Amino acid sequence: MTTIFDRDTLLDLTVNVIPLGIILFFGVGYVIFNPWRELGLFGDLIMIGLHAVPFIGLAILTYVSGKAIAGDEKRSEVYFQGQAAVEDSRTREEIEADLHGEEEAERTDDGAREEGADVEGGDEREEEPTPEIAAGDDETGNP
Repeated sequence: MTTIFDRDTLLDLTVNVIPLGIILFFGVGYVIFNPWRELGLFGDLIMIGLHAVPFIGLAILTYVSGKAIAGDEKRSEVYFQGQAAVEDSRTREEIEADLHGEEEAERTDDGAREEGADVEGGDEREEEPTPEIAAGDDETGNP
């Protein structure tokens, strides 16, 4: 099942979801406690209208902007934060492809070493012996 909004898009939309929650909280609170009881039906309509209209408008705006963000991520290049205006910056897909390629190379490298063959296709190489440090030399091997 494909989803319209992925995790990154939902994170971008939290700036609209939080005010929706606040409007909903106060709208329900005003309906339950009804501080404008003495104004009658007129006060109730104003109170509900001042909460319902912005709530509905912001909900529609949030949905439309979420669709736009999700669609734009599929159509255009996506950069990491702050990198879009930097010259010669790489896109998110390029970096992820490089990381994926390195992971594949490491898997192939690990598999080849387990089988005893060299990664480059040659025979196993013996490690070169490390030079002995003379008794008078320091730890770096310098006399």
